Amino acid sequence: MKIFLTGGSGYIGKATISALVRHGHTVEALARNDRAAETVSALGATPVRGGLGDLGVLNAAAVRAEAVVHLAQAETGDEDLAAATAMQDGIGTGTYVHTGGTWVYGDTDGVVDETAPWNPPALVAWRKPVEDAVLQRAQHGGRPVVVQPGLLYGGENRLIDIFYTTPGKEAGAIPYIGDGTNRWALVHIDDLAELYVAALRAKPGSVYVGVGGVNPTAKECALAVARSVGLDGKVASITLEQAREQMGPIADAFALDQQLTPARAEADLGWTPVRTDPLAVLAAGELTRPGTGGLRLRGPTAPGR
Repeated sequence: MKIFLTGGSGYIGKATISALVRHGHTVEALARNDRAAETVSALGATPVRGGLGDLGVLNAAAVRAEAVVHLAQAETGDEDLAAATAMQDGIGTGTYVHTGGTWVYGDTDGVVDETAPWNPPALVAWRKPVEDAVLQRAQHGGRPVVVQPGLLYGGENRLIDIFYTTPGKEAGAIPYIGDGTNRWALVHIDDLAELYVAALRAKPGSVYVGVGGVNPTAKECALAVARSVGLDGKVASITLEQAREQMGPIADAFALDQQLTPARAEADLGWTPVRTDPLAVLAAGELTRPGTGGLRLRGPTAPGR
């Protein structure tokens, strides 16, 4: 299948291009500059020069494709919706896979799935009208699918690295917010890439959370990260107010207590996460690996995109 993909030079994009090519798909990838073009080319994709604001480029590339995978980080909800609209107009009755994130569900009060009500922190509250508009195309002959990644780990592991590992190394202890008993809905980057491949055959209007089904506590994750950088056992609690000062609005997302299940994607698509020991990966410090890179603050991308 011929795929057009945005965000190909980023953390999720690199892994997804690699997975698509491995499964025999042909990929064109949006590239906003020479560096991005070189990156996607090295992964086996053909670069398409332009950015998310180049709606004519997006539309034309979608017209040439059989399916679209939208991974790129938009600056605003309006920009994301405009890009999605241009690509959905172009792909017509072909599959359009849009990226959301699990943070939109807020605190989950136990294990939930895609039917849970939305209660997003301010950081990702803009997603609701965008995803609603994307999914509405299913009522008019389109094939929209939404993938909502959880908090990503593995490979470059950028969000955890930037907001926990790096400042923790400087302070001599890895931080966690509050008492650290809140749970993180984690997903390994390689498993998530396989979900995007599987989503190409999803039914129109489908929504899938991309999570590994293992939801360790934030303190357990902090302890694992501490072990990876030679600070075994050295973690420190910070208040939510302190976290907001140090991290910005993303602190409210990291403080969420989330447990989600991948059961729907397993049942519908046969997608089963194979990386089910996130604490071992975090403790091993798997921060550099070919095929990953870039930062997405789209919640979950950002993490949970």
